Amino acid sequence: MTRSGKPDFGILLLLADQEFVRALRAATSEQGFDDQGRSDGFVLRTLGAGPTTISGLAERLEITKQGASQIVDDMERRGYVARHADPADARAKLLHLTARGEAALQAARKFHQSYERKLRRRFGDDAIDTVRGVLTEMAGEAQISTPHFRALMF
Repeated sequence: MTRSGKPDFGILLLLADQEFVRALRAATSEQGFDDQGRSDGFVLRTLGAGPTTISGLAERLEITKQGASQIVDDMERRGYVARHADPADARAKLLHLTARGEAALQAARKFHQSYERKLRRRFGDDAIDTVRGVLTEMAGEAQISTPHFRALMF
């Protein structure tokens, strides 16, 4: 609590995010995607924008190549990601979403849209547009407009 007796703003953001992720996991679990890891959503969205290499994925997720490789190995084992030869570089492998990966990504996108529609019904368009504006300002236009994040948003 702050001195005003109101919850700390940063903690509210954190709790809202945690609740959103909990609801997302519950919804996608009901659709058969009950084995999702913490980073899966970012990988699904990144690969949904197009194939990339382990190095490219690591760069986009801002983690080491070893970390990206471990995530991909696990997602490949669970049937979300596949590796295919890169036609431009015989030494490289491109990461692609499998049909299961595409389905999981679509389920998550549908949840995101449904969640926002529910918020709009409950609080009204003006309130949600204001929240979007505040979050956009907080994130920073430069951050949002980077190719990395643009790929994750749509």
